[in-house]
Amino acid sequence: MFDVLPTVPRSDRRLLAVSFALFAGAGAATAAGVGPAMTAGATALAVGGVYCAALYANRVSRPTLARLSLGLWIAFLGVAGLHLVGLETIAGAAPGSTTAGVHSLSALTWASLLLPCSTTVFLGFREYASSGADVADEQALEGEASDYSTR
Repeated sequence: MFDVLPTVPRSDRRLLAVSFALFAGAGAATAAGVGPAMTAGATALAVGGVYCAALYANRVSRPTLARLSLGLWIAFLGVAGLHLVGLETIAGAAPGSTTAGVHSLSALTWASLLLPCSTTVFLGFREYASSGADVADEQALEGEASDYSTR
C-alpha cells in the first residue's frame, strides 16, 4: 500500500554550531568591555546558546550526548592551554591587531567552556530523569509498597 521510508533521528548539528557561535558572541561581548549594555547583550547571547544546546541535546541519544560532552571538554582543555602561554603573547605573534586577537581568543575560550558545560548539564538532566523512572519500576517489580495508601 504505502511505502514508509525509514528515517534516522535528526541530530541537526546546525543547532550545535549556532550554540557555539552564540557562546562565542557572548565571550566577545564580555571581552570587549564592561557596561550594562554589554552585560545584557552577553547574557542574551548566552541564554540563546543554552536554548540551542538544549534543543540539540533533546534530539540526540544519551550515548551520543555523552561522547560529545567528553569531546568538548577535551577541546576546552586544549583551548585553556593557550592561557598558560598568555592571550596577549599568542595574539601578538599572529598578524593583525593584538586587541582583536585577544578578543577572538577570549570568545573561543568562552564558547569552548560554555558548550561542554551545557551539554554536560543536559546529559545530567537526562540521567536524573531516567534514574527516577528506573527506581519506580524496580520498586514495582520487587513488590515494595508505595508511600501512598490505596484505601
